[in-house]
Amino acid sequence: MRLRSLALLTAVLVTASGCGTGDDWAAGPHPSPAPVGSLGPGFTDPSAPPTPAGTVTPAPGSWSGVRPSADYRVVLLTAGTDAPSAAVIDAVEAWADAEDVDLRTVDATAHHVDGIVEAIEMRPDLIVSAGNDLVDALAVVTASHLDRQFLVVGAELPEPTGNVTSVGWTGASFRGTGNGSATMFDPASFTPDRCAAAIRAGVAAVLHDVTGVVIWMDRF
Repeated sequence: MRLRSLALLTAVLVTASGCGTGDDWAAGPHPSPAPVGSLGPGFTDPSAPPTPAGTVTPAPGSWSGVRPSADYRVVLLTAGTDAPSAAVIDAVEAWADAEDVDLRTVDATAHHVDGIVEAIEMRPDLIVSAGNDLVDALAVVTASHLDRQFLVVGAELPEPTGNVTSVGWTGASFRGTGNGSATMFDPASFTPDRCAAAIRAGVAAVLHDVTGVVIWMDRF
Protein backbone atom coordinates (compact mmCIF):
# COMPACT_ATOMS: atom_id res chain seq x y z
CA MET A 1 0.00 0.00 0.00
CA ARG A 2 2.83 2.35 0.88
CA LEU A 3 4.59 1.59 -2.42
CA ARG A 4 1.37 2.32 -4.32
CA SER A 5 0.96 5.65 -2.52
CA LEU A 6 4.56 6.56 -3.32
CA ALA A 7 4.02 5.71 -6.99
CA LEU A 8 0.90 7.88 -7.12
CA LEU A 9 2.74 10.78 -5.46
CA THR A 10 5.59 10.48 -7.95
CA ALA A 11 3.15 10.54 -10.86
CA VAL A 12 1.51 13.68 -9.49
CA LEU A 13 4.84 15.43 -9.07
CA VAL A 14 5.96 14.52 -12.60
CA THR A 15 2.69 15.80 -14.02
CA ALA A 16 2.93 19.04 -12.07
CA SER A 17 6.51 19.54 -13.17
CA GLY A 18 5.52 19.00 -16.80
CA CYS A 19 2.76 21.61 -16.53
CA GLY A 20 5.26 24.19 -15.41
CA THR A 21 7.79 23.79 -18.19
CA GLY A 22 6.21 26.39 -20.47
CA ASP A 23 5.87 23.90 -23.33
CA ASP A 24 2.41 25.24 -24.12
CA TRP A 25 2.89 28.69 -25.65
CA ALA A 26 -0.84 29.38 -25.43
CA ALA A 27 -0.84 29.08 -21.64
CA GLY A 28 -0.31 32.23 -19.63
CA PRO A 29 0.63 35.78 -20.67
CA HIS A 30 3.52 36.45 -23.02
CA PRO A 31 5.11 39.90 -23.31
CA SER A 32 5.21 41.52 -26.72
CA PRO A 33 8.60 40.96 -28.37
CA ALA A 34 10.97 43.89 -28.37
CA PRO A 35 14.28 44.43 -30.12
CA VAL A 36 17.51 44.56 -28.18
CA GLY A 37 19.71 47.06 -29.99
CA SER A 38 19.05 49.37 -32.91
CA LEU A 39 19.32 49.19 -36.68
CA GLY A 40 22.56 50.69 -37.92
CA PRO A 41 22.98 53.47 -40.47
CA GLY A 42 22.01 52.44 -43.95
CA PHE A 43 19.46 49.76 -43.12
CA THR A 44 16.79 52.03 -44.57
CA ASP A 45 16.94 55.44 -46.22
CA PRO A 46 15.46 58.04 -43.83
CA SER A 47 14.68 60.31 -46.76
CA ALA A 48 12.69 57.58 -48.51
CA PRO A 49 10.86 55.34 -46.00
CA PRO A 50 9.96 51.86 -47.28
CA THR A 51 6.65 51.65 -49.10
CA PRO A 52 4.27 48.66 -48.77
CA ALA A 53 5.63 45.72 -50.79
CA GLY A 54 8.69 47.84 -51.60
CA THR A 55 12.33 46.79 -51.52
CA VAL A 56 14.86 47.68 -48.84
CA THR A 57 18.56 47.24 -49.63
CA PRO A 58 20.33 47.48 -46.27
CA ALA A 59 23.97 48.38 -45.89
CA PRO A 60 26.06 45.33 -45.00
CA GLY A 61 26.08 44.72 -41.26
CA SER A 62 23.47 47.39 -40.48
CA TRP A 63 21.38 44.67 -38.83
CA SER A 64 24.15 43.12 -36.73
CA GLY A 65 23.42 45.14 -33.58
CA VAL A 66 19.87 43.80 -33.24
CA ARG A 67 18.75 40.67 -31.46
CA PRO A 68 15.42 39.55 -29.98
CA SER A 69 14.51 39.91 -26.34
CA ALA A 70 14.31 36.92 -24.03
CA ASP A 71 11.66 34.27 -24.70
CA TYR A 72 11.27 35.16 -28.38
CA ARG A 73 9.07 32.45 -29.87
CA VAL A 74 9.68 31.34 -33.44
CA VAL A 75 8.16 28.59 -35.55
CA LEU A 76 10.33 27.38 -38.43
CA LEU A 77 8.01 26.27 -41.22
CA THR A 78 9.67 23.87 -43.66
CA ALA A 79 8.81 22.05 -46.88
CA GLY A 80 11.17 19.91 -48.90
CA THR A 81 14.68 18.59 -48.45
CA ASP A 82 16.43 20.41 -51.30
CA ALA A 83 19.81 22.01 -50.64
CA PRO A 84 18.57 25.66 -50.56
CA SER A 85 15.87 24.82 -48.01
CA ALA A 86 18.39 22.90 -45.92
CA ALA A 87 20.77 25.88 -45.97
CA VAL A 88 18.03 28.20 -44.68
CA ILE A 89 16.99 25.70 -42.01
CA ASP A 90 20.58 25.34 -40.80
CA ALA A 91 20.95 29.12 -40.61
CA VAL A 92 17.72 29.58 -38.65
CA GLU A 93 18.62 26.83 -36.19
CA ALA A 94 22.12 28.24 -35.66
CA TRP A 95 20.73 31.75 -35.11
CA ALA A 96 18.11 30.48 -32.67
CA ASP A 97 20.74 28.58 -30.70
CA ALA A 98 23.06 31.59 -30.56
CA GLU A 99 20.30 33.94 -29.42
CA ASP A 100 18.50 31.53 -27.05
CA VAL A 101 15.35 31.75 -29.15
CA ASP A 102 12.51 29.36 -28.31
CA LEU A 103 12.38 27.61 -31.70
CA ARG A 104 9.94 24.95 -32.82
CA THR A 105 9.63 23.37 -36.26
CA VAL A 106 6.58 22.44 -38.32
CA ASP A 107 7.17 20.21 -41.35
CA ALA A 108 4.57 21.23 -43.93
CA THR A 109 5.96 19.12 -46.77
CA ALA A 110 2.91 16.88 -47.06
CA HIS A 111 0.20 19.50 -46.44
CA HIS A 112 1.30 23.09 -46.98
CA VAL A 113 -1.84 24.92 -45.83
CA ASP A 114 -2.40 22.61 -42.87
CA GLY A 115 1.20 23.14 -41.78
CA ILE A 116 0.88 26.91 -41.98
CA VAL A 117 -2.35 26.80 -39.96
CA GLU A 118 -0.66 24.60 -37.36
CA ALA A 119 2.16 27.13 -37.04
CA ILE A 120 -0.33 30.00 -36.69
CA GLU A 121 -2.28 28.18 -34.00
CA MET A 122 0.91 27.85 -31.93
CA ARG A 123 0.78 31.66 -31.55
CA PRO A 124 4.50 32.38 -32.00
CA ASP A 125 6.04 35.83 -32.23
CA LEU A 126 7.33 35.01 -35.72
CA ILE A 127 6.87 32.29 -38.34
CA VAL A 128 9.92 31.77 -40.57
CA SER A 129 9.39 30.00 -43.87
CA ALA A 130 12.05 27.91 -45.62
CA GLY A 131 11.34 26.44 -49.05
CA ASN A 132 9.88 27.65 -52.35
CA ASP A 133 7.12 25.04 -52.09
CA LEU A 134 5.42 27.07 -49.35
CA VAL A 135 5.09 30.33 -51.29
CA ASP A 136 1.76 29.59 -52.99
CA ALA A 137 0.12 28.45 -49.75
CA LEU A 138 1.51 31.40 -47.80
CA ALA A 139 0.08 33.78 -50.39
CA VAL A 140 -3.36 32.32 -49.68
CA VAL A 141 -3.19 32.09 -45.87
CA THR A 142 -1.17 35.05 -44.60
CA ALA A 143 -3.61 37.80 -45.58
CA SER A 144 -6.25 36.24 -43.32
CA HIS A 145 -3.96 36.25 -40.28
CA LEU A 146 -2.68 39.78 -39.98
CA ASP A 147 -1.97 39.30 -36.26
CA ARG A 148 0.89 36.90 -37.08
CA GLN A 149 4.25 38.00 -38.43
CA PHE A 150 5.84 35.94 -41.23
CA LEU A 151 9.40 36.01 -42.54
CA VAL A 152 10.05 34.30 -45.88
CA VAL A 153 13.75 33.61 -46.43
CA GLY A 154 15.02 33.05 -49.96
CA ALA A 155 11.69 33.71 -51.70
CA GLU A 156 8.92 36.32 -51.96
CA LEU A 157 5.14 36.54 -51.98
CA PRO A 158 3.65 38.17 -55.11
CA GLU A 159 1.40 40.57 -53.16
CA PRO A 160 2.49 40.55 -49.51
CA THR A 161 0.39 42.07 -46.78
CA GLY A 162 1.96 44.14 -44.02
CA ASN A 163 2.60 41.06 -41.85
CA VAL A 164 4.84 39.34 -44.43
CA THR A 165 8.50 40.27 -44.80
CA SER A 166 10.77 38.56 -47.31
CA VAL A 167 14.53 38.31 -47.65
CA GLY A 168 15.83 37.73 -51.16
CA TRP A 169 18.89 38.14 -53.34
CA THR A 170 19.96 37.47 -56.91
CA GLY A 171 19.17 33.80 -57.41
CA ALA A 172 16.59 33.66 -54.60
CA SER A 173 13.37 35.50 -55.43
CA PHE A 174 10.80 32.87 -56.37
CA ARG A 175 7.35 34.51 -56.20
CA GLY A 176 5.00 31.58 -56.65
CA THR A 177 3.76 29.34 -59.42
CA GLY A 178 3.01 31.27 -62.60
CA ASN A 179 4.47 34.51 -61.30
CA GLY A 180 7.99 34.01 -62.54
CA SER A 181 10.83 35.52 -60.55
CA ALA A 182 12.88 38.66 -60.63
CA THR A 183 16.00 36.60 -61.22
CA MET A 184 16.82 33.06 -62.23
CA PHE A 185 16.71 30.64 -59.32
CA ASP A 186 20.23 29.63 -58.35
CA PRO A 187 20.60 27.01 -55.60
CA ALA A 188 24.30 27.84 -55.32
CA SER A 189 23.39 31.34 -54.12
CA PHE A 190 22.11 29.88 -50.83
CA THR A 191 25.49 29.95 -49.13
CA PRO A 192 25.79 29.49 -45.36
CA ASP A 193 27.06 33.06 -44.89
CA ARG A 194 24.26 34.61 -46.96
CA CYS A 195 21.54 32.56 -45.26
CA ALA A 196 22.94 33.47 -41.84
CA ALA A 197 22.91 37.16 -42.74
CA ALA A 198 19.42 36.83 -44.23
CA ILE A 199 17.78 35.49 -41.06
CA ARG A 200 19.45 38.15 -38.92
CA ALA A 201 18.56 41.00 -41.28
CA GLY A 202 15.00 39.75 -41.63
CA VAL A 203 14.41 39.40 -37.91
CA ALA A 204 15.98 42.81 -37.28
CA ALA A 205 13.51 44.32 -39.76
CA VAL A 206 10.51 42.60 -38.17
CA LEU A 207 11.54 43.61 -34.65
CA HIS A 208 11.76 47.24 -35.78
CA ASP A 209 8.43 47.12 -37.64
CA VAL A 210 10.01 47.31 -41.09
CA THR A 211 7.52 44.76 -42.40
CA GLY A 212 5.56 44.05 -45.56
CA VAL A 213 8.71 44.64 -47.63
CA VAL A 214 11.47 42.71 -49.37
CA ILE A 215 14.91 42.88 -47.77
CA TRP A 216 17.30 42.60 -50.71
CA MET A 217 20.70 41.16 -49.78
CA ASP A 218 22.78 41.68 -52.91
CA ARG A 219 24.94 44.23 -51.10
CA PHE A 220 25.93 41.59 -48.55
